[in-house]
Amino acid sequence: MLSRVQSASTLGLNGQIINIEVDMTQGLPGITIVGLPDTSINEAKERIRLGLKNSGIVLPQKRFVLNLAPAEVKKIGTGYDLPMAMAILKALELIQFSEQEYIILGELGLDGSIRGVQGVLPIAKYAQSQGIPYLIIPLANAHEASLVENIHILAIQHIQELIDHFNPQVSYTIKPIPHYHFEPQPIVSDIDMSYIRGQKLAKRALEIAAAGAHNVLMSGPPGAGKTLLSRTIPTILPMMDRDEVLEVSQLYSIAGNLSDEQPLILNRPFRAPHHTASSISLIGGGSFPKPGEISLAHRGVLYMDEFPEFPRLVLESLRQPLEDRIITISRAQGSLTFPADFMLIASQNPCPCGYLTDKDRECICTQAQIVRYQQKISGPLLDRIDMLIQVEKVKTEELIQPSETREESSESIRKRVEKAREIQKTRFKDMGIKTNSEMNIKQIQSICVVDKQSQELLTQAIKKMNLSARAYNRILKLSRTIADLAQAENIQIHHIAEALQYREKTS
Repeated sequence: MLSRVQSASTLGLNGQIINIEVDMTQGLPGITIVGLPDTSINEAKERIRLGLKNSGIVLPQKRFVLNLAPAEVKKIGTGYDLPMAMAILKALELIQFSEQEYIILGELGLDGSIRGVQGVLPIAKYAQSQGIPYLIIPLANAHEASLVENIHILAIQHIQELIDHFNPQVSYTIKPIPHYHFEPQPIVSDIDMSYIRGQKLAKRALEIAAAGAHNVLMSGPPGAGKTLLSRTIPTILPMMDRDEVLEVSQLYSIAGNLSDEQPLILNRPFRAPHHTASSISLIGGGSFPKPGEISLAHRGVLYMDEFPEFPRLVLESLRQPLEDRIITISRAQGSLTFPADFMLIASQNPCPCGYLTDKDRECICTQAQIVRYQQKISGPLLDRIDMLIQVEKVKTEELIQPSETREESSESIRKRVEKAREIQKTRFKDMGIKTNSEMNIKQIQSICVVDKQSQELLTQAIKKMNLSARAYNRILKLSRTIADLAQAENIQIHHIAEALQYREKTS
């Protein structure tokens, strides 16, 4: 007898229905799986047979042929175990249900238990968009799926629950899990802006960057506080809204980075890959592409310490996602697109020894070493960075000031950032973007209008600093953010002047 069951897979952040067809025929007993399965799916034969046997169901001496359609799509992972087992039981007429109303996912243990799988959240979102009323998943994935509304989610721990649920002769019903009511989460951190002595210019720059989601490159001697400043940025960023939590959690679900301890990503990501990271780990990829660090930093921060020490290929791979805010990964099986709307915060020393700009220590590098070191970051990449700032060594009197003399706290700075973001949210509500840094050329021309005096200053700056068209537009966007922090309706000349000081090369 022929039977069908629906499962699903992910293509980037999108879902795709996978129909599992089973035909039970005479012949050599066993299970045959076709439709481009990977090794883990082929190994499911024994997991299905023993999982059902240990649940009290011994398969008859028949030949079961399972087809995973569409056949041209590569199938990977263990999430097809449970739907394949259910398709076999349906072919044996031990259970009854309409396959069009359900998507089923889950890995099957030898004792019939159901284990968690990757990518449940984007599949739940896809099922909702397709109007499929029920999603059957492992209990381990219940929390992440509960974020999606308008769909009934049945979370199970053992296949016997599902057998009883679909057996008309057994009065057992699995109750859908309640939906998760999201509330913004306060940022909990051991680091605060108030702990950092001095560095008023750098703090001001990071406040502007956080307000408009701008990219920053900090340069300064070792010990000046570049790393500590960078790690405080999440504490001054606004909390994520429901849509952003859903977006980011979907990426972490696909990457397999959600767990019982962290079933959802409620705070803005802060990703800090080591400078030995490969281009694939940074931008994503693999035989079946998964999100890389730039996508896992979506709606958050990608921090790259020792920026020039990253391989040139890795750094140049950032150019396209910094501009387009997405990354498209092409493989023989096709192309996948992941979002990559992140703030790049990078830090570097001004030279190999680090003391070129230090007034108290002598630099021991030759001019050729300094030039070679600085040339590791290409001009096109620097052009995509909004703010280039010099982090000076902290003065002694600032460093040893009494503990009761506190600097401004992250909470105080975050309130100003949140007000600026609210202004941008209102401004862009019908444009499909959230922050000033996302504006395109047309939006810049209509929103970043400057007066004659400001235009003259910009004209002089373009000639003196030899700015590119891209740098000019980034200055306008940065000026708009500075104006938003001041809650000014129009960009004024002092906003332009402040934005220009962040375009000077740092070393």
